Amino acid sequence: MTNIIKELLIKFLEIIGAAFWIEIKTDKPTCIYYFGPFLTKPDAQNAQSGYIEDLQNEGTQGISVNIKRCKPHTLTIFDELGEKKLKSSIKSLGYEI
Repeated sequence: MTNIIKELLIKFLEIIGAAFWIEIKTDKPTCIYYFGPFLTKPDAQNAQSGYIEDLQNEGTQGISVNIKRCKPHTLTIFDELGEKKLKSSIKSLGYEI
């Protein structure tokens, strides 16, 4: 598959909310990060270690990772008040892969 075709497929999946994204939640700081979009789940899985390593190098604690199909409207959600509840502005397809 050529890069142009792959990029067009990713863009199409992103528009309809079916692209794969890496969702990383952290405890300290209390954040949710979205990295993507990716064409396939294995593509996202192959990329996740780099994002996790970057966060660990910044001293981030309590990292959990989920790869899912979604359409995030905000790529970084930061809880400025330090509360555990984060309001995600994401439209999920209602299932996780």
